[in-house]
Amino acid sequence: MRQRPGRLRRFLMRGLLTATLLLVLAVAGVAGLLWASLPPHSGRVALPGLSAPAQVVEDGFGIPRITAASERDAAMTLGWLHARDRLFQMELMRRNAAGRLAELAGPAALRLDRFHRTLGLEGRAEKDFAALPAETRDILQAYADGVNAWMEAKGRLAAPEFLALGIPEPWRPWDSLLWAKTMGLWLSGNWRTEIDRARLASLLPPDWLAELWPADGSPGRPDQRAALAPDRLARLAAAVPHFPEDAPLPATASNVWAVNGAHSVTGAPLLASDPHLGFNAPILWYLVRVELPEGRFLAGATSPGVPFMVIGRNERIAWGFTTTSSDTQDVFVERLAGSDRYETPDGPRPFTLREEAIPVRGRAPELLRVRETRHGPVVSDLEGSPEEGTVLAVRMANLEPEDSAAAGLLALNRATSLAEARAAAALITSPPQNLMVADAAGGIAMYLTGRTPIRRAGDGSQPAPGWDGSHDWVGFVPFDEMPHRENPPGGQLVNANNRVQPGDAEPYLGRDWFGDWRFRRIQDLLAQRERQAPQDLAVMQRDSISLFARDTLPVLRALPRPAGTAGAARDLLLSWDGSMATDRPQPLIFNAWWRAAARLALAHGGVPEGAWPATAEFLRFVLRPDGAGAHWCRPRAEAGQPQAAPPFAPGGACAALATQALEEAAAELVGRYGPEPAAWRWGEAHQARFTHPLLRFLPVLGEWSTIAVPTPGDGETVNRGGLGAGFAHVHGPGLRAVFDLSGPEGVWAVIGTGQSGNPLSAHWGDQAPLWAAPRAEDGPLLLQLGRGSEARGGQLTLAPR
Repeated sequence: MRQRPGRLRRFLMRGLLTATLLLVLAVAGVAGLLWASLPPHSGRVALPGLSAPAQVVEDGFGIPRITAASERDAAMTLGWLHARDRLFQMELMRRNAAGRLAELAGPAALRLDRFHRTLGLEGRAEKDFAALPAETRDILQAYADGVNAWMEAKGRLAAPEFLALGIPEPWRPWDSLLWAKTMGLWLSGNWRTEIDRARLASLLPPDWLAELWPADGSPGRPDQRAALAPDRLARLAAAVPHFPEDAPLPATASNVWAVNGAHSVTGAPLLASDPHLGFNAPILWYLVRVELPEGRFLAGATSPGVPFMVIGRNERIAWGFTTTSSDTQDVFVERLAGSDRYETPDGPRPFTLREEAIPVRGRAPELLRVRETRHGPVVSDLEGSPEEGTVLAVRMANLEPEDSAAAGLLALNRATSLAEARAAAALITSPPQNLMVADAAGGIAMYLTGRTPIRRAGDGSQPAPGWDGSHDWVGFVPFDEMPHRENPPGGQLVNANNRVQPGDAEPYLGRDWFGDWRFRRIQDLLAQRERQAPQDLAVMQRDSISLFARDTLPVLRALPRPAGTAGAARDLLLSWDGSMATDRPQPLIFNAWWRAAARLALAHGGVPEGAWPATAEFLRFVLRPDGAGAHWCRPRAEAGQPQAAPPFAPGGACAALATQALEEAAAELVGRYGPEPAAWRWGEAHQARFTHPLLRFLPVLGEWSTIAVPTPGDGETVNRGGLGAGFAHVHGPGLRAVFDLSGPEGVWAVIGTGQSGNPLSAHWGDQAPLWAAPRAEDGPLLLQLGRGSEARGGQLTLAPR
């Protein structure tokens, strides 16, 4: 009996040791699997289907240089590399577009899945693939073969995420078209603006409604609008995805500019491109250089899932893109004719019907009934309320059949002159983009891509009747009638999402355009030198001077000094130059103030909170020096009453609004950053956070895998720092690239994260410090993607089996 306690202790100790050993073995096993998921960077790998061995040399940042015997071999090798480094990112892209995210993420992803299933992106991509030229289909197939070779060889070890999620399905060649479908959807989102505007049509007078996004002189067009219930539109707005909560892209994106040889110190054209998209880890872009026979090459930025160079150059031309911001989407109000039909000019017609079963992790699949009209999918079914005699269908140019964007991008990769680039641009049917091109022969040009509708009537600003054909599309603007530009007399071209033609010009592209502050600033910077060097363009991409701030600051400087913290904050702005630098308090004060002022003006106009964004364009109109927008500075009920003082004079309505906004902004900032305005810092609030799409939801792992860097700039600076919740930097130039056509080595670029999508990799976030560096004095601003890069990151041979 006396020995039992000792035996029990020994038994417990043995159990504890056994449990500890099992835990250590389990941890070691998991660590071993995670280590095994790290990809090879050297050696010899079999890649069935290659016509000859392909060499892959990586630099110290893991940027590969492929040497292949043919275009097809290069596409297969790129597919293998994309899968090796970014397969989970590719899987999320195609699941998002196909409406299959809830299968992994559960009910939280249903809003996205319902929307994409309603639009039918996957089915449209498969049909588009069948209509592409044979040579384009062959490149897409070769790329898919490379992706699948990696998956077949690695199984669950193809990426660490698949250890938990299982082996992904094989990559199909039309899966690559889903990338362009998603881009086409989010880079031309005017239909959401139509819904929001229609929602407010019953709450605001027509002239006030138009001023929410002030027109800029576009020609007026006769329009007929159908009455819609605001509460129904509000439910629909809540049922569709929006940025940044669950949509991948912001409303506006990108800078690109080019100078010809006469304005370049190298004697050849230069081109700079920095697309502004939403931030994730890894970033959308993957850098690569491809060497082909007979001196041909491609270098720049690809996007995993796509076999083409998206932004880059070859031996003769360089190119980049910005969003045109033209209106290529319309919402149509369809009258019902019974339970399963709708009215058309030719009489009632049945809906096209399909049923979608959406798998949902953790619960039974959801059945979605999708209806389509002659205009397109019925999006009002997403909000789920009983019908009131009408439904809303959306027509989108990017959903039109026979989208040949893939053929156009392949032709652009092959182009060797402006004429060939123009022919390629004509094939890029979606999305609507400004394609900037520079030619080694000395020319520069900007071509508008994408289909632009011709409307029978209306300006596309609000939902229009669909039952009578009065607002139907009657075709698309012929490519040669679009406002392209070639070899302008000034020798330079710039676009930063500004409008691309005068307000009264044809063809009609739309009524809503974003502010021109970035465009003007780039022009100002170009004017400072007669000739530019590649480094000068890289420095310009980091410019954080806000012309919006400079244009708006006179209002703040003219205010009587408020008491307390608001007065101290205002004092800091008196001599500020509009620089959105990380080490200054002024950017924080200004951005908090102008957003508060815009919100106050919207509230004075009777706009419900969240029904319309507080934009810089709107505030610019409200604070116009001539007082044209001053009626927004006081409640609408008082709009017709006489004012005691001019709007910007002490005691005037706009001065009062600006002062109230400054006091509210100062109180907000005190609560977050302390009582002393001089101690506030923009870099503390304005950080770019690149997060893993799944790990970010997990304690410890989420923070461990996050790449966070303080960044200069804001939403209106060349160095774009688009604001999300609070002052977080949620979208901007995830890629910066500069091209010099004087020689084959003239390729420089950097991305916001790193080449790898594996958080355990040394290349998960190794480019972030360089990407975030605000000044040239801090070292090189971009990485050179040269032909002779050393094999610091490894050397692989991919050989046919």
